[in-house]
Amino acid sequence: MTDPAIAVRGLTKIFPVPLHRQSIVAVRDLDLRVEPGEVYGLLGPNGSGKSTTLKIILGLVSPTRGCTEIFGRDSRLVKSREAVGFLPENPYFYKYLSGEETLRFFGRLCGLGGVQLKNRIDELLELVGLTKARKRRLGTYSKGMLQRIGLAQALIHEPKLVVLDEPTAGVDPAGSREIRDLIVDLKRRGITVLLSSHLLAQAQEMCDRVGILADGVLVREGRLQELIAIENQTELVLADASSQLVEEIESLINRSNAKLIERRKSTTTLERLFLDATTERPKS
Repeated sequence: MTDPAIAVRGLTKIFPVPLHRQSIVAVRDLDLRVEPGEVYGLLGPNGSGKSTTLKIILGLVSPTRGCTEIFGRDSRLVKSREAVGFLPENPYFYKYLSGEETLRFFGRLCGLGGVQLKNRIDELLELVGLTKARKRRLGTYSKGMLQRIGLAQALIHEPKLVVLDEPTAGVDPAGSREIRDLIVDLKRRGITVLLSSHLLAQAQEMCDRVGILADGVLVREGRLQELIAIENQTELVLADASSQLVEEIESLINRSNAKLIERRKSTTTLERLFLDATTERPKS
Protein backbone atom coordinates (compact mmCIF):
# COMPACT_ATOMS: atom_id res chain seq x y z
CA MET A 1 0.00 0.00 0.00
CA THR A 2 1.39 3.40 -0.98
CA ASP A 3 2.08 5.82 1.86
CA PRO A 4 0.03 9.02 1.73
CA ALA A 5 1.91 12.20 0.89
CA ILE A 6 0.64 13.65 4.18
CA ALA A 7 -1.01 11.85 7.08
CA VAL A 8 -2.33 13.74 10.10
CA ARG A 9 -3.78 11.74 13.00
CA GLY A 10 -5.40 13.07 16.16
CA LEU A 11 -3.61 16.39 15.84
CA THR A 12 -4.22 18.88 18.64
CA LYS A 13 -2.31 22.09 19.34
CA ILE A 14 -2.95 24.15 22.47
CA PHE A 15 -1.20 27.50 22.99
CA PRO A 16 -1.01 28.75 26.59
CA VAL A 17 -1.75 32.45 27.07
CA PRO A 18 0.99 34.08 29.19
CA LEU A 19 -0.18 35.67 32.46
CA HIS A 20 -3.67 34.22 32.02
CA ARG A 21 -5.24 31.03 33.37
CA GLN A 22 -6.46 29.97 29.97
CA SER A 23 -5.22 28.60 26.69
CA ILE A 24 -6.11 28.71 23.01
CA VAL A 25 -6.95 25.50 21.15
CA ALA A 26 -5.68 26.19 17.63
CA VAL A 27 -6.31 22.68 16.24
CA ARG A 28 -8.51 19.97 17.78
CA ASP A 29 -8.34 16.22 17.00
CA LEU A 30 -7.56 16.75 13.31
CA ASP A 31 -7.35 13.77 10.97
CA LEU A 32 -6.19 14.47 7.43
CA ARG A 33 -4.86 12.46 4.51
CA VAL A 34 -3.40 13.83 1.28
CA GLU A 35 -2.78 11.29 -1.46
CA PRO A 36 0.29 11.41 -3.75
CA GLY A 37 -0.26 13.45 -6.90
CA GLU A 38 -3.34 15.37 -5.79
CA VAL A 39 -3.97 19.05 -5.12
CA TYR A 40 -5.49 19.44 -1.64
CA GLY A 41 -6.90 22.75 -0.46
CA LEU A 42 -6.98 23.57 3.25
CA LEU A 43 -9.57 26.31 3.65
CA GLY A 44 -10.91 28.31 6.57
CA PRO A 45 -11.43 31.78 7.98
CA ASN A 46 -8.71 33.69 9.82
CA GLY A 47 -7.87 31.96 13.10
CA SER A 48 -9.26 28.62 12.01
CA GLY A 49 -5.97 26.75 12.47
CA LYS A 50 -4.75 26.54 8.85
CA SER A 51 -1.34 28.09 9.41
CA THR A 52 -0.78 26.14 12.61
CA THR A 53 -1.57 22.91 10.81
CA LEU A 54 0.86 23.71 7.99
CA LYS A 55 3.61 24.61 10.45
CA ILE A 56 3.16 21.35 12.36
CA ILE A 57 3.24 19.33 9.13
CA LEU A 58 6.46 21.12 8.16
CA GLY A 59 8.02 20.46 11.57
CA LEU A 60 8.15 24.16 12.50
CA VAL A 61 5.78 23.80 15.46
CA SER A 62 5.44 20.84 17.83
CA PRO A 63 1.95 19.39 18.39
CA THR A 64 0.41 19.06 21.83
CA ARG A 65 -1.00 15.66 20.84
CA GLY A 66 -1.15 13.57 17.70
CA CYS A 67 1.28 13.02 14.87
CA THR A 68 1.96 14.05 11.29
CA GLU A 69 3.81 12.12 8.60
CA ILE A 70 5.23 12.99 5.18
CA PHE A 71 5.46 10.00 2.85
CA GLY A 72 5.42 7.67 5.85
CA ARG A 73 8.07 9.54 7.87
CA ASP A 74 7.47 11.44 11.08
CA SER A 75 7.45 15.08 10.02
CA ARG A 76 9.51 16.04 13.07
CA LEU A 77 12.46 14.32 11.42
CA VAL A 78 14.62 16.48 9.16
CA LYS A 79 14.80 13.69 6.57
CA SER A 80 11.03 13.84 6.07
CA ARG A 81 11.38 17.37 4.68
CA GLU A 82 13.98 16.52 2.06
CA ALA A 83 11.13 15.83 -0.38
CA VAL A 84 9.22 19.03 0.49
CA GLY A 85 9.19 22.47 -1.10
CA PHE A 86 7.60 25.38 0.76
CA LEU A 87 6.37 28.82 -0.27
CA PRO A 88 5.15 30.91 2.70
CA GLU A 89 2.53 33.61 2.29
CA ASN A 90 5.05 36.44 2.61
CA PRO A 91 8.43 35.04 1.54
CA TYR A 92 11.53 37.13 2.15
CA PHE A 93 14.07 37.39 -0.64
CA TYR A 94 17.30 39.36 -0.99
CA LYS A 95 16.04 42.04 -3.34
CA TYR A 96 19.49 42.98 -4.61
CA LEU A 97 19.87 39.48 -6.10
CA SER A 98 18.56 38.66 -9.57
CA GLY A 99 16.10 35.87 -10.22
CA GLU A 100 18.89 33.64 -11.48
CA GLU A 101 21.12 34.41 -8.48
CA THR A 102 18.25 33.71 -6.09
CA LEU A 103 17.70 30.23 -7.51
CA ARG A 104 21.44 29.56 -7.46
CA PHE A 105 21.56 30.55 -3.78
CA PHE A 106 18.71 28.24 -2.81
CA GLY A 107 20.05 25.47 -5.02
CA ARG A 108 23.38 25.54 -3.22
CA LEU A 109 21.60 25.43 0.13
CA CYS A 110 20.03 22.19 -1.12
CA GLY A 111 23.41 20.76 -2.06
CA LEU A 112 23.16 21.30 -5.82
CA GLY A 113 25.96 22.66 -7.97
CA GLY A 114 27.74 22.70 -11.30
CA VAL A 115 25.97 21.79 -14.51
CA GLN A 116 23.10 20.12 -12.64
CA LEU A 117 22.23 23.38 -10.87
CA LYS A 118 22.64 25.48 -14.02
CA ASN A 119 20.30 23.23 -15.98
CA ARG A 120 17.79 23.19 -13.12
CA ILE A 121 17.78 27.01 -12.95
CA ASP A 122 17.19 27.25 -16.71
CA GLU A 123 14.36 24.71 -16.48
CA LEU A 124 12.61 26.47 -13.60
CA LEU A 125 12.91 29.96 -15.06
CA GLU A 126 11.29 28.62 -18.20
CA LEU A 127 8.60 26.85 -16.16
CA VAL A 128 7.58 30.01 -14.25
CA GLY A 129 7.94 32.30 -17.26
CA LEU A 130 10.83 34.40 -15.95
CA THR A 131 13.57 33.56 -18.43
CA LYS A 132 13.62 37.11 -19.82
CA ALA A 133 13.76 38.55 -16.29
CA ARG A 134 16.50 36.24 -15.02
CA LYS A 135 19.10 39.06 -14.79
CA ARG A 136 16.77 41.61 -13.18
CA ARG A 137 17.01 42.30 -9.47
CA LEU A 138 14.12 41.06 -7.37
CA GLY A 139 13.59 44.62 -6.17
CA THR A 140 12.15 45.38 -9.61
CA TYR A 141 9.83 42.34 -9.68
CA SER A 142 6.06 42.68 -9.35
CA LYS A 143 4.18 40.78 -6.62
CA GLY A 144 3.19 38.12 -9.15
CA MET A 145 6.77 37.73 -10.36
CA LEU A 146 7.98 37.38 -6.76
CA GLN A 147 5.42 34.64 -6.14
CA ARG A 148 6.58 32.83 -9.28
CA ILE A 149 10.27 33.04 -8.33
CA GLY A 150 9.19 31.83 -4.88
CA LEU A 151 7.49 28.84 -6.47
CA ALA A 152 10.65 28.18 -8.49
CA GLN A 153 12.80 28.16 -5.33
CA ALA A 154 10.35 25.74 -3.71
CA LEU A 155 10.89 23.40 -6.66
CA ILE A 156 14.68 23.77 -6.97
CA HIS A 157 15.46 20.38 -5.39
CA GLU A 158 12.70 18.52 -7.30
CA PRO A 159 10.42 17.84 -4.31
CA LYS A 160 7.59 15.32 -4.36
CA LEU A 161 5.41 17.58 -2.19
CA VAL A 162 4.93 21.34 -2.40
CA VAL A 163 3.25 23.28 0.44
CA LEU A 164 1.88 26.70 -0.57
CA ASP A 165 0.48 29.23 1.90
CA GLU A 166 -1.85 31.70 0.12
CA PRO A 167 0.08 31.44 -3.18
CA THR A 168 -2.01 34.07 -5.01
CA ALA A 169 -2.57 36.55 -2.15
CA GLY A 170 -2.05 40.14 -3.31
CA VAL A 171 -1.46 39.13 -6.92
CA ASP A 172 -3.38 40.76 -9.78
CA PRO A 173 -5.82 38.61 -11.83
CA ALA A 174 -3.33 37.95 -14.65
CA GLY A 175 -0.62 36.91 -12.19
CA SER A 176 -3.09 34.77 -10.26
CA ARG A 177 -4.04 32.94 -13.44
CA GLU A 178 -0.37 32.22 -14.19
CA ILE A 179 0.20 30.83 -10.69
CA ARG A 180 -2.93 28.69 -10.89
CA ASP A 181 -1.76 27.31 -14.23
CA LEU A 182 1.61 26.48 -12.66
CA ILE A 183 -0.09 24.59 -9.81
CA VAL A 184 -2.16 22.60 -12.29
CA ASP A 185 1.06 21.85 -14.19
CA LEU A 186 2.68 20.58 -10.99
CA LYS A 187 -0.15 18.09 -10.64
CA ARG A 188 0.36 17.01 -14.24
CA ARG A 189 4.01 16.32 -13.38
CA GLY A 190 2.94 14.08 -10.48
CA ILE A 191 3.84 16.54 -7.70
CA THR A 192 1.56 16.63 -4.67
CA VAL A 193 0.35 20.10 -3.68
CA LEU A 194 -1.04 21.15 -0.30
CA LEU A 195 -2.26 24.73 -0.41
CA SER A 196 -3.90 27.05 2.06
CA SER A 197 -6.15 29.72 0.61
CA HIS A 198 -9.04 32.03 1.37
CA LEU A 199 -9.68 32.70 -2.33
CA LEU A 200 -12.41 30.12 -2.75
CA ALA A 201 -13.13 30.53 -6.46
CA GLN A 202 -9.47 29.89 -7.23
CA ALA A 203 -9.33 26.89 -4.92
CA GLN A 204 -12.39 25.50 -6.68
CA GLU A 205 -10.51 25.63 -9.99
CA MET A 206 -7.34 23.96 -8.70
CA CYS A 207 -8.18 21.43 -5.99
CA ASP A 208 -9.09 17.76 -6.24
CA ARG A 209 -10.12 17.64 -2.58
CA VAL A 210 -10.62 20.27 0.10
CA GLY A 211 -10.86 20.40 3.87
CA ILE A 212 -12.62 23.26 5.64
CA LEU A 213 -11.44 24.23 9.11
CA ALA A 214 -13.47 26.24 11.63
CA ASP A 215 -12.29 26.91 15.18
CA GLY A 216 -9.57 24.31 14.75
CA VAL A 217 -12.00 21.54 13.75
CA LEU A 218 -12.32 19.95 10.31
CA VAL A 219 -16.00 20.58 9.54
CA ARG A 220 -16.10 19.38 5.90
CA GLU A 221 -13.75 17.29 3.81
CA GLY A 222 -13.85 15.35 0.59
CA ARG A 223 -13.72 15.44 -3.18
CA LEU A 224 -14.74 18.82 -4.46
CA GLN A 225 -17.51 17.75 -6.82
CA GLU A 226 -19.09 15.60 -4.12
CA LEU A 227 -19.01 18.41 -1.55
CA ILE A 228 -20.64 21.01 -3.77
CA ALA A 229 -23.31 18.66 -5.14
CA ILE A 230 -26.85 19.62 -4.14
CA GLU A 231 -28.91 16.72 -2.89
CA ASN A 232 -32.14 15.78 -4.69
CA GLN A 233 -31.41 17.98 -7.72
CA THR A 234 -30.39 16.89 -11.19
CA GLU A 235 -29.46 19.01 -14.19
CA LEU A 236 -30.19 18.04 -17.78
CA VAL A 237 -27.95 19.81 -20.28
CA LEU A 238 -29.54 19.93 -23.76
CA ALA A 239 -28.61 21.17 -27.19
CA ASP A 240 -31.06 22.47 -29.82
CA ALA A 241 -33.96 22.48 -27.33
CA SER A 242 -36.84 24.96 -27.64
CA SER A 243 -38.37 26.68 -24.62
CA GLN A 244 -41.48 24.55 -25.04
CA LEU A 245 -39.36 21.41 -24.92
CA VAL A 246 -37.67 22.61 -21.75
CA GLU A 247 -41.04 23.06 -20.08
CA GLU A 248 -42.20 19.58 -21.04
CA ILE A 249 -38.82 17.86 -20.96
CA GLU A 250 -39.79 14.79 -18.98
CA SER A 251 -42.59 13.84 -21.36
CA LEU A 252 -41.15 15.05 -24.66
CA ILE A 253 -37.44 14.25 -24.61
CA ASN A 254 -37.87 10.75 -26.01
CA ARG A 255 -39.95 12.08 -28.91
CA SER A 256 -37.81 15.06 -29.88
CA ASN A 257 -34.63 15.73 -31.79
CA ALA A 258 -32.96 17.18 -28.73
CA LYS A 259 -29.70 15.63 -27.56
CA LEU A 260 -29.08 14.85 -23.91
CA ILE A 261 -25.50 16.02 -23.50
CA GLU A 262 -25.03 15.54 -19.78
CA ARG A 263 -26.94 14.45 -16.70
CA ARG A 264 -25.40 15.45 -13.40
CA LYS A 265 -25.98 16.68 -9.88
CA SER A 266 -26.68 20.38 -9.57
CA THR A 267 -23.92 22.08 -7.65
CA THR A 268 -23.51 24.98 -5.32
CA THR A 269 -20.29 26.98 -5.16
CA LEU A 270 -17.32 26.32 -2.91
CA GLU A 271 -17.91 29.78 -1.41
CA ARG A 272 -21.46 28.84 -0.37
CA LEU A 273 -20.25 25.50 1.05
CA PHE A 274 -17.55 27.37 2.96
CA LEU A 275 -19.98 29.86 4.45
CA ASP A 276 -22.49 27.15 5.39
CA ALA A 277 -19.76 25.08 7.04
CA THR A 278 -18.14 27.88 9.03
CA THR A 279 -21.11 30.00 10.18
CA GLU A 280 -23.85 29.32 12.71
CA ARG A 281 -21.66 26.61 14.25
CA PRO A 282 -22.15 26.24 18.02
CA LYS A 283 -19.09 27.15 20.02
CA SER A 284 -17.55 24.42 22.13
